[in-house]
Amino acid sequence: MHLMNNAVIKVPFPQNEPQLSYAPGTPERARLKAALEEIAGKQLEIPLVIGGKEVRTGNLGKVVMPHDHQHVLAEYHIAGEAEIKQAIAAALEARKRWQQLRWEERAAIFLKAADLLAGKYRHLMNAASMQSTSKNAFQAEIDAACELIDFLRFNVYYASKIYEEQPLHHSRGVWNFVQHRPLEGFVFAVTPFNFTAIAGNLPTAPAIMGNVALWKPASSCVYTPWLFMQILREAGLPDGVINFIPGRGAQMGEIVLKDPNLAGIHFTGSTAVFQEMWKTVGENIARYKGYPRIVGETGGKDFVFAHESADVPRLVTALVRGAFEYQGQKCSAASRAYIPASLWGGVRKGLEEQLSRVKMGPPSDFTNLVNAVIDKGAFRDITGYIDYAKKSEDAEIIIGGGYDDSKGYFIEPTVILAKTPRFKTMVEEIFGPVLTIYVYDKESYEEALELCDQSSAYGLTGAIFAREREAVSLALAKLENAAGNFYINDKPTGAVVGQQPFGGSRASGTNDKAGSPLNLMRWVTPRTVKETFDAPVAFEYPFMNEK
Repeated sequence: MHLMNNAVIKVPFPQNEPQLSYAPGTPERARLKAALEEIAGKQLEIPLVIGGKEVRTGNLGKVVMPHDHQHVLAEYHIAGEAEIKQAIAAALEARKRWQQLRWEERAAIFLKAADLLAGKYRHLMNAASMQSTSKNAFQAEIDAACELIDFLRFNVYYASKIYEEQPLHHSRGVWNFVQHRPLEGFVFAVTPFNFTAIAGNLPTAPAIMGNVALWKPASSCVYTPWLFMQILREAGLPDGVINFIPGRGAQMGEIVLKDPNLAGIHFTGSTAVFQEMWKTVGENIARYKGYPRIVGETGGKDFVFAHESADVPRLVTALVRGAFEYQGQKCSAASRAYIPASLWGGVRKGLEEQLSRVKMGPPSDFTNLVNAVIDKGAFRDITGYIDYAKKSEDAEIIIGGGYDDSKGYFIEPTVILAKTPRFKTMVEEIFGPVLTIYVYDKESYEEALELCDQSSAYGLTGAIFAREREAVSLALAKLENAAGNFYINDKPTGAVVGQQPFGGSRASGTNDKAGSPLNLMRWVTPRTVKETFDAPVAFEYPFMNEK
């Protein structure tokens, strides 16, 4: 291995990737429309990628359009026991070479991948996101393009800053430094369906820090991860550093979570699955070479809380966008709202007016804000909550409530008015286009804040709308532990890498803040090195010179 050891290389200071508008008449709109037709017009076969080699098992799953579930976009091969073990072996073999590269050489690969995604593959990736996970053009652009690009560029920059963290003081004749070493083993990256950016970040963040990874994408989001793997390979990622193994979670966990070389878990998904994984790690703790790092972002029951001084039009827009963009399938989506009685009439009227203008349908029609939910299981779960509310005496569906899965998994944006603050849809995660509102007495602002804090097990995102600063200040204090990402007079979604590091605690995860150095710090284990230039030659100390 020839090391480039004669330069201190500075990483380019990252800037957030500009968002394209896709407005009528723009060149990016025409390119995206063409890419949508290209994606829809062919059917892919997606293999595993293990040690850089494409592996086909013959055990196939399907990628379908959620908005047209009879349209098959791809078939993907499913990893079995042999392939999972093969991927572990490939990762451990690649680890030896990957750790020998200087960090700047690793960084260059991911910076190149960012540029490939920003240019050559941008419209193809966005179109694949739209067709395979039913996102509109704007939601695809901010996720599959901009946020993933940002993760790559900002993480490389943060890595350079971590490596620069060194002891401040040196004794005379002594040199001290700290190595930020990769973990000893492999990282298991388990990624969700709802954000291609998160799916791409979970294996690459550890890899940027010199780790190797097994990447298990969600079964309902295999297409865009596969495309991203092709981008990484084109950017020069060595074979085996990231191994792409779609498969069934239970079977994979049974093998991977009991392997002695498991060094870390990078997870985004459901709270129940994450807790079960943590439990399995605990049960096997004596098997591992080291204690695995467990980093997870799980569920949310995110809130918008309005004070009587709130600006109603801005509040209403935040509720519509925060609750119903990408069909509410965001861990940050507004799922419950607390509205003072003094504002409720105006808020309800505003919601009815705005939602009456919202169109629902396939993402290829750019006039549609709302598209389909991801799959049959999600459709069943979400409509179960709607049916529960329809039958309950403690709630009223005031907007929407309709659904149809005959062609695609379509659920209308639905607003439920709860008569009790702990109604089922006010406290349980739904992960769909359902917003539940509780109207409180404006004289009970402080008590309602406490209710908001105490009635959910989660702590991911939340927002306060108020003109009065004292009301904002009280909300910040009362809801301090209720949200890891807190918004003042804005919707609780749309965190930007480098601006709002993302993550929550309580049942929402370990709050290791994707898009910040805090996350990358979890993927290194420091070694302190002291080098002495003039070591002593005798054991005696000065105090020993006289009795």
